[in-house]
Amino acid sequence: MKSALMGSLKFQIPQLNFHKTLKKPHLPCSSVITCSLRGKPRPPLWRAKRLSTEAIQAIQSLKLARSSAPRLEEVFNSKLSRLLKTDLLDTLAVLQNQNELDLALKVFEFVRKEVWYKPDILLYHAMIQFLGRNKMVEMAEEYFGKLENEGLKPDTRAFTEMIGAYLQVGMIDKALETYERMKASGCDPDKLTFRILIRNLEDAGKEELVDRIKKECGDYMDYPNKFLEEVERKKNEEIKGSDTKCSSVNSQW
Repeated sequence: MKSALMGSLKFQIPQLNFHKTLKKPHLPCSSVITCSLRGKPRPPLWRAKRLSTEAIQAIQSLKLARSSAPRLEEVFNSKLSRLLKTDLLDTLAVLQNQNELDLALKVFEFVRKEVWYKPDILLYHAMIQFLGRNKMVEMAEEYFGKLENEGLKPDTRAFTEMIGAYLQVGMIDKALETYERMKASGCDPDKLTFRILIRNLEDAGKEELVDRIKKECGDYMDYPNKFLEEVERKKNEEIKGSDTKCSSVNSQW
């Protein structure tokens, strides 16, 4: 029955722009990404859950075909179009986790054209975070707009990821503007929101803004002092860990 259904569906992918390749901004190897502040980097997805053979093969095929638009289109038609919903979403998550910018964007647009697709704010959370991590702030704004165009209402996480994207490229005014828009929309900032703002504003030397944000923690948290102590503790641990790594590297020379 499944094969008959798949045979009756026509998968057309002319809008995926297979000939277009995005250039990721150059990220110096010494740069430290702090916008997400979610602790240690996530492990590869296949360590956290078991990928299907079909998803693994699809990911491998996409990577092998990336340099050829016709081959890439063939992979979408012959492999991705046959994946189950969960396998296709797993494929997208792995590409995001591996920072495969071009492929992840193409797969995301492919997902949006599937017959089963319904607007899902969780998918947009991941995409905005992914684009912010790559300092593609204009594209992050575009996907934030797509979220709203699909009838979804931005929530605290969506606003927070957009704030993080702005802070990644030093756009402090836009980050604060988004923070105010979030509150005005009825979305309360959470611990992640405050953690991102405080740490990045501290790194930028904006002490007055840091003090203002810290004071606002009390408006949204039951135990703001405990939270701020935890933020400071983690910051000191990261600094200590960074110093230890530097000392270790220097000692090797």
